[in-house]
Amino acid sequence: MLPVLSVQKLSKIYGDLAAVDNLSFEIQRGEIVGLLGLNGAGKTTTINMILGVLEPTQGTIAIQGHDVSRAREAALSCTNFSAVYAPLPGNLTVEQNLRVFGMIYGVANLTRRMGELIEEFGLAAFRQTRCGLLSSGEQSRVLLAKAMLNRPQLLLLDEPTASIDPANAQDIRRHIVDFARAQGGSVLWTSHNMYEVEDVCDRIMILSHGRILLAGDPKTLPEEHGKATLEELFVEIARDLAPRDLAPVAKP
Repeated sequence: MLPVLSVQKLSKIYGDLAAVDNLSFEIQRGEIVGLLGLNGAGKTTTINMILGVLEPTQGTIAIQGHDVSRAREAALSCTNFSAVYAPLPGNLTVEQNLRVFGMIYGVANLTRRMGELIEEFGLAAFRQTRCGLLSSGEQSRVLLAKAMLNRPQLLLLDEPTASIDPANAQDIRRHIVDFARAQGGSVLWTSHNMYEVEDVCDRIMILSHGRILLAGDPKTLPEEHGKATLEELFVEIARDLAPRDLAPVAKP
């Protein structure tokens, strides 16, 4: 079966430092994969290359069989993204933001699609509210609704529940799990919340200096390495890592 996302021998090098170093992995239909690591491990750089925002130094990225470097429009037409550090324009209302982004994505029957998402994410009371006036939890729901506008096959989530309360975080997780389980969508998810990752993800990859250090089922991986919890395993790995943000490029 053709993977929804295929990343092969991907690298991003800045001078003598590698932010991402020969990274390879795949994500299948309906799979939620966690991308974990310390700050500077290469998580966001990887996501930005998948989105086509950054050009890889080497390697290939294919989404639904479309090479991002050669068929960017086709690849990204079935992709979307949400992150708390990329808020929607605060001077536009919820409805205006969804309409603008829906037009950018070329969403068919946009008004109907907007109505479906406003209902699904509990945003009816905020339709005419400017996004800058919403709480962080409300903004997170709008961001996720925006990311669902084009019915993506691949959803990229960079810390989607950061800085929001547990009730809103639980609601966001429920929507994402439904997207994967009921709708067959695929998700690449970064988070520092190990309990959240263990609850939601089918598989995780722990990055260190742009390389996959460990990978597996988050529910069984800790026991395989003699730890009681995923958080305990992650902390142990973090303590053993050198305090640097990027890995040196290997010299021939």
